[in-house]
Order: sequence, then C-alpha cells, then structure tokens
Amino acid sequence: MRHKVAGRKLGRSTGQRKALFRTLVTQFLDHGKIQTTEAKARAIRGQAERMITLAKRGDLHARRLAAAQLNDPKVVQKLFETIGPKYQDRAGGYTRMLKLGQRQGDGAPMVLLELVEE
Repeated sequence: MRHKVAGRKLGRSTGQRKALFRTLVTQFLDHGKIQTTEAKARAIRGQAERMITLAKRGDLHARRLAAAQLNDPKVVQKLFETIGPKYQDRAGGYTRMLKLGQRQGDGAPMVLLELVEE
C-alpha cells in the first residue's frame, strides 16, 4: 500500500533524483516545453508550477527561493520578468501534458510538457 507516501523515486538515489528534477525544471522554464517520459513529467510538474507561483509574487525572497532551486541565473531572470507576469491573472494550472505515444527503444510513454498559452 502507498498510503501517505509522497513523491516519486524513479529508481535513482536522492542526489541523482534532485539533480535530475532541478535540470528538468530549469530546462522546462527556459524553453517553455520539454519532451520527456510521463513519469518524469508528472514528477516535475508540481515543482515547475511552484516556481511560476513564486515568480507571480515577485519579491526578493521569492526570487532567492527560486534561484536556490534552479541551475541557471538567466532562467531565474526570465521566470521573474516574462513568465511570472504573463500568468498574473491565472489562479494555477500553468502546464499541460500532451501524450506523444511510446518511445521506440523501450516503449516508455512519452509526453510533451508545455506551458499553457492564453
């Protein structure tokens, strides 16, 4: 039973998992969309939405919290200057997952995780 078990491990150790999530969220916010497996997309979706919510706040503390999670200072700047204000009137649900089918090599379900455009 998985009662009260939060998060996804994805078969990785703690350090590898944290590094993977940070990299995926950074790349996602940099490019606006990312093609990955469904499990990884579901794992980073909440973190990406949290970063956008911090960007909507826009204060210094929120910027420092986002910078602690993201790998690239340029992505933090883009997040707070363009992405955050774009979703200022939206109450949540900034991302969308589109299923792409199975990956050729191992049959893993692939998705396109993208930012919702208004």
